[in-house]
Amino acid sequence: MRILILGGGILGRSIAEALKGEFDVVIVEKDEIRARALEESGFHVVQGDFSYTATLLKAGIEKSELVIITTMNVETIKKTIYVIRTNNKEVPVLTVLPDEISLERLTEDIKESFEADIKVDYAISPRTALKNALIEMVKHIGERKNANLLVKKLREMRKEGDSLLIVMHDNPDPDSLASAAALSVIAQTLGFKTKIVHGGEITHHENRAFVNLLGIEVTRVSRGSYELKRYPFMALVDCQPNGNLTILESSDYEKIKIVIDHHQVLQHLSDVLPEDAFLDIRPDVNSASSILAEYIRGLNISVSQPLATALFYGIYIDTKKFSKLSPVDLKAIEFLAGKVDYELLDKIEHPDISIETADILARAIMNRRMYKNVIISNVGFITNRDALAEAADFLLRLEGVNTVLVFGIVDDKIEISARTRDVRVNIGAIMKEAFGKGGGHARAGGARVELGLLSVAKDRSSLLKLVEEAVTERFLEALKVKEG
Repeated sequence: MRILILGGGILGRSIAEALKGEFDVVIVEKDEIRARALEESGFHVVQGDFSYTATLLKAGIEKSELVIITTMNVETIKKTIYVIRTNNKEVPVLTVLPDEISLERLTEDIKESFEADIKVDYAISPRTALKNALIEMVKHIGERKNANLLVKKLREMRKEGDSLLIVMHDNPDPDSLASAAALSVIAQTLGFKTKIVHGGEITHHENRAFVNLLGIEVTRVSRGSYELKRYPFMALVDCQPNGNLTILESSDYEKIKIVIDHHQVLQHLSDVLPEDAFLDIRPDVNSASSILAEYIRGLNISVSQPLATALFYGIYIDTKKFSKLSPVDLKAIEFLAGKVDYELLDKIEHPDISIETADILARAIMNRRMYKNVIISNVGFITNRDALAEAADFLLRLEGVNTVLVFGIVDDKIEISARTRDVRVNIGAIMKEAFGKGGGHARAGGARVELGLLSVAKDRSSLLKLVEEAVTERFLEALKVKEG
């Protein structure tokens, strides 16, 4: 890119030094002594008055791709822009302006002085530049605030022990897995020995590929197990002590020192967690991986390619393939993009689908029931609860459908997954209202409900019928949709 910098004073020279090597820079400087000094410093310099056509032609105005005007003299700026446009109507022009002159005012003055409609592309004033720089600095400090508070908390904990148990929700997805792996890296830099655990199954074929290909070490534990008891500290990622986290007993809550999540607050955490626990719960962010990426970026921790790939994919999944992004999500994507193994990413996204998953998808389609624009589907007795989410995602793509609920029975529990694209519905709140537990986002939610008295049904067929009636009635009532 060929750039003309008009003026070789302090500002012009500083810009040229910053762009040198990356761009083809030419400086136009009127003062002969300053022009010679710039040449001796290795710059390409054209000596002459840049408000004259001859000087700009000598500098190659006709083949330039950007012109930067560094003088603050308004009359010189107006004349120079007119001369530039006379010789090159398309080249973008960036000019510095005194604080009291706006770009609109400058354009009007040029039109009045030269009786011509002349476009000025970009202008910046010292006051605006300072304001923008200060705002960016404040944002940067704000981004680092939570990361610094996390480190402060970890250092406090390190004085009492060096083992940290990182707990995910029962059936972790890529966002949960990636977040746990990232927190493990952060904690390890501060001298912790870490272990990542969950209570359920990783059955979704993409999630299994995710764990295997990225080498994330996770352990399945049960409620009341030795692994939960022997660790002095716990951190929860992408979950809270409610809903889809069932392995913790109330006596474990006092060990929870860190909670990082992007779902809405499920209950009064201050009532169940230690007063000094570090909480970073941001429902306005669409992925826990984005929050962890912010920490890593703010703490200047080196991120490996597998971890970057994991976090990137976690964001990709929880933002519905980047269709819904907050500013935090966007910055995380920008930070991670150059570090991702895209070939590995493709293998994770397109693994072989299991026979059971295909069977559940088929059952979800065949057993679907329509209630206006809502689908409810009973897939029966299953072992792969992750397939419910896949089935719900698939059914939501059907024409005329804006809300979907798919449920099945796993052991002695009803597993439920719901999706919506109705902007009037917060499906996470609907799940909590309908079933008393569970939750999620505005667009996706889930719940796990004990069979309880329903389990007294005389056979499996009767049980499925009772469950379907109960789930349908509660869900439609919460949605305020009549069954008829």
